[in-house]
Amino acid sequence: MASAVSTALRPIALIWGDDDFAVKQRARQIYQEWCAQWGGLDHEIIDASAAHSGEALAALRRLREAVQTLPFFGSGKVIWFRNCNFLGDERTASAQAVAEALSELAQELKKFPSENVRLLITSGGVDKRRTFYKTLEKIGTVEAFAGWSLEDRNWAEEAESCARRQVQSFKKKISRDAVEQLVAWVGPNARQLASEVDKLISYAGNRDEIGLEDVNAVVTRNKQSRAFALGDAFGARDLPKLLRTLDEELWGVKTDSRKSEIGLLYGLISKVRVMIFLKEMQREGWIKGETDYNRFKAQLERVPVDALPQDRRFSPLSMNPYVLFKTLGHARQYSLGELIEAMEILLECNRQLIFSNLDEALVLQQALIKIVSRTEADRLP
Repeated sequence: MASAVSTALRPIALIWGDDDFAVKQRARQIYQEWCAQWGGLDHEIIDASAAHSGEALAALRRLREAVQTLPFFGSGKVIWFRNCNFLGDERTASAQAVAEALSELAQELKKFPSENVRLLITSGGVDKRRTFYKTLEKIGTVEAFAGWSLEDRNWAEEAESCARRQVQSFKKKISRDAVEQLVAWVGPNARQLASEVDKLISYAGNRDEIGLEDVNAVVTRNKQSRAFALGDAFGARDLPKLLRTLDEELWGVKTDSRKSEIGLLYGLISKVRVMIFLKEMQREGWIKGETDYNRFKAQLERVPVDALPQDRRFSPLSMNPYVLFKTLGHARQYSLGELIEAMEILLECNRQLIFSNLDEALVLQQALIKIVSRTEADRLP
């Protein structure tokens, strides 16, 4: 008996998108359910990854043969045309012979033997203008999985939901702090996120809940996460961590020509500017000191756009809402007066880095110590 997933699909399914991990995961689910439904030994997986037009044409020939060959050992057969890389705007796809072969195949699939054959096609990219895609959209099921990107406003919450579902599938829970840290360290990478969750499950062992300490112990921080580490330590007002991170970043300056002390400084200036904006937005009553992301996001959508800078480089509304939410937590560590003073210290640091012969590392260290250090009496309530 077919499951709910397989019965919702038409006999032909195209699963495609930039999120390679999600595409493969979904395709494997469909393939296994279809095979279980039909039984038999006639199922075929055809590698459709082609380096040139000749390989693409050969793969299409194998697909035609598979569709035209009726099953011998069961009631039906399943064909998986896997990793097809000539349905989009690739060089191979633009070859006239390949384009013509795809058009011919589209016409043949209109007479697809749906009584006893299922066809699954997976691809990284597709050209929606082409006849082949339009035909599959009419006669089959098409599912797209776009990869997460820093430009996507909701990538972080989608990643958190994905991580929680994976953890729950192992009958475990993950704390809010832990999943936030996990997503912040991994970034918009579904494959790595799934891999890191697997590591956390193994590390937790028989424990029912995964905590922040587990994430700190085993999760690998990607390049993007390391790039934000200095600003995060600054925002958390954690001086030992901040100085350690600064040392790591300064070492990176020596080995990566794309990095510079000035670049690190400008990142910190941007961090302070956003925290000042958030303080002012709170003062105006547009946002509150929320600890719930969804409520914060709803408030953010009601902020009058014309009251903030129109230049996207300076407007906090142009930032990812999740990043802004985390920065709101950092803003609580400083008073408005401290942030204004911090901006003055950083601007003086900028002047010294440009016009003086002082050691750049020492200049940055002294500026950060001056900003972040505070006596017990200075601590915010």
